[in-house]
Amino acid sequence: MNAANMVAIVLIIGGILGLVYGDFSYTRETQEAKLGPLELSVKDTETVYVPVWVSVGVIVVGGGILLLANKKASS
Repeated sequence: MNAANMVAIVLIIGGILGLVYGDFSYTRETQEAKLGPLELSVKDTETVYVPVWVSVGVIVVGGGILLLANKKASS
């Protein structure tokens, strides 16, 4: 399996995950303060929404790369 096939498969899997889940969340620390023995930190949860058209586009691009890579390999 060459690099183009691996990239295509990763794109297709990523597109399918984008369609299935639609969004993902992550937590980041935004502020931190140390006042003597006290440590204060604020954690924000961010949510990123993946549009359906982006997921479908990634699947189409991955499929196109996969088809072109296999067509070149068979020629």
